[in-house]
Amino acid sequence: MDWQHLFRQFVTDIKSTHWQEWISTVTQVASVWYARKNNVLVYPTGIIGVLLASYVYFYVSAPPLYADATLNIYYFIMSVYGWYNWTKKKNDAFEYPISWCNKKDLSIGIGFFASSWLILFFVLKGFTNSNTPLLDSLVSGSAVAAFWWMAKRKVENWIAWIVSNIVAIPLNFYKGFMLFTLMYVLFLILAWMGYVSWKKEAVNTTKTV
Repeated sequence: MDWQHLFRQFVTDIKSTHWQEWISTVTQVASVWYARKNNVLVYPTGIIGVLLASYVYFYVSAPPLYADATLNIYYFIMSVYGWYNWTKKKNDAFEYPISWCNKKDLSIGIGFFASSWLILFFVLKGFTNSNTPLLDSLVSGSAVAAFWWMAKRKVENWIAWIVSNIVAIPLNFYKGFMLFTLMYVLFLILAWMGYVSWKKEAVNTTKTV
């Protein structure tokens, strides 16, 4: 398969993109942008995007990306939880400022990643018609940890997002979701920018405590 064929296929898939995928892409990009800016609007925009993405993965993909679809339901739940956390204040200051994980936060996040990856892999392998169980579950597992850490405003959430996006790019390309492929490329760039930005902010926060 040459590059010209890939480009023609890309253009064809873009033209046939469903409206749910377009709106999901726009709102999710906005959500990641707001996350990088440490703005609570990350959550309302993200909720719209993940619910529509779940629909696309369940009902448009053939065969369905079960783990990604289910993951977006998890995103919705964690978005509500994160929205609450990000607006919670104590003594006129945010209760969850940008910070690095302590040992407990790190252990919980890694535990979420490992357990969700293994569980999803074996479920997809044994009980579904998924033809990408390893990558699908890897994207999901790393994103589970990322969303947990983001809800706590932990810098490590960006590292987990970087891993998730790197795997999601070829996975969505293989499935023919070209708009989502471009979205994850942009997500990867924004995740790196978010990591750099939050890392500086966490250092500054530490110095002022």
